[in-house]
Amino acid sequence: MPKKRIYILNGHPAAKSLSKSFADLYARAAERAGHEVRLTHLDALDFDMDFERAGYGDPKPLEPDLEQVMDDIRWCEHLVIFTPMWWGSLPAKFKGLIDRAFLPGNSFDPRHPNKFGVPAPMLTGRSARVVLTSDSPTWYLWLAHRNPVASMLKGHILGFVGIKPVRVTQLAPASHAKPDLVARWSRKIEALGAGAA
Repeated sequence: MPKKRIYILNGHPAAKSLSKSFADLYARAAERAGHEVRLTHLDALDFDMDFERAGYGDPKPLEPDLEQVMDDIRWCEHLVIFTPMWWGSLPAKFKGLIDRAFLPGNSFDPRHPNKFGVPAPMLTGRSARVVLTSDSPTWYLWLAHRNPVASMLKGHILGFVGIKPVRVTQLAPASHAKPDLVARWSRKIEALGAGAA
């Protein structure tokens, strides 16, 4: 199995969370398998998540932590995102990271749109895995809401900037998961990490 450069981004803003423990578990399994790994936990990042000023015409300079996130994404061959679903979307700080860091000129190029007017993606050549925890069962999210967070990350964000394919692993119900269920999920995360899948 070819070794990969893997960047793991834990998008849960709390210092302790299921997402954080799974991100650490994935990182250890990937390193044991010989992959090169970088890991970032959202709670350790210092940046202003508010996108102010005049939009893309006058964006705030990126803080060093956001610059490092973008450097790590450009470095990697495989991006792994761990995040919970909150209120049908992403945690505000994680969405703030995306709003602030995924800017024209570093993740997409509006100067070279395709025939439909879609800007050229700038982060091609990378695959991704999203591990999404929620309390709503996956079948319900698909049936009732067309799985909004998975769709947003897969198509509207990662796919837009050229990161493909994006595979999604959904784990639910997560808030009060019983130990045997967490253990089963942990074995799954370890297998994904070992295979850089």
